[in-house]
Amino acid sequence: MPPFVVEPLLMEARGTVGFPAAYLRLARPKQWTKNGFVLAGVVFSGEALQAQSVVSALLAFVAFCALSGAVYAANDVLDVVEDRAHPTKRLRPIASGEIPVRVAVVYAALLAVGGLALAFFVNSGVGLAGLAYLALQAIYTPVLKHMALLDVMSISAGFVLRALAGVAAVGEVVSPWLVICTGLLTLYLGFSKRRYELHVLGEGAESHRKNLKDYSIEMLDQMMMIMVAATIIAYIMYTFTFGLHLRAYMMASVPFVIYGVFRYMLLVHRDGGGDPDTLLLRDRPLQVNLLLFLAVVMAVIYFF
Repeated sequence: MPPFVVEPLLMEARGTVGFPAAYLRLARPKQWTKNGFVLAGVVFSGEALQAQSVVSALLAFVAFCALSGAVYAANDVLDVVEDRAHPTKRLRPIASGEIPVRVAVVYAALLAVGGLALAFFVNSGVGLAGLAYLALQAIYTPVLKHMALLDVMSISAGFVLRALAGVAAVGEVVSPWLVICTGLLTLYLGFSKRRYELHVLGEGAESHRKNLKDYSIEMLDQMMMIMVAATIIAYIMYTFTFGLHLRAYMMASVPFVIYGVFRYMLLVHRDGGGDPDTLLLRDRPLQVNLLLFLAVVMAVIYFF
């Protein structure tokens, strides 16, 4: 039999059960930093010192980790053929044969049901946000994922739903400017991810993701610059939602926002950049900047 037939069969045979660590990797814990947007609600609502609100926010965070893990597992099932031809994705648990496709389907379903159950346990608002997130992903994977611009906008909408779930978890009103910042910032991150894919895959980009033929690095650079400017402006507008006596203090956090998005852009462009999904996990200046930003914001909201 030809190698391209034998290899997948060997993978499937080797992965009749799967290794425990492979199931964790299938849920992509490195991507759970994205669910940090769920925790923004408890921080910016002024409820971070209330034990009940913190517990609700953390439960909502865990629920979205399960929901997003279900989506990642389902996507890997649907993309298994393409992933086996990708330079790095071929090492994923399903593509490498560690976990059989049928087992992965059951695993994804269990994560989805468990995540929704936990979300509704927190409250109906978090549960509805979780349902909307799954519904969005159900449309994104077969349809929107293959449509230029709408693919990135759908990814951004997923982050906005995370932020809204965090707000619902604590039951407090948060400035709509923060929701706008979330949407604009994640559009920027989405375009940077497409840019990275074009850079890594080169001429084979279209064979991996059909809609990449509609993008170019030059066009994505322009879109990223627009989103950076819009994000900074939207955040500055957010600082103006505070009272006059707090506004000047809150504006002290603006330089950290500016540095953060510029640092991220530097990393994306330097030597072709890196995977945008993991930049925050391995770049120390970004991590320090995020901690300082949170320190300033929490000092203003909770102590001034």
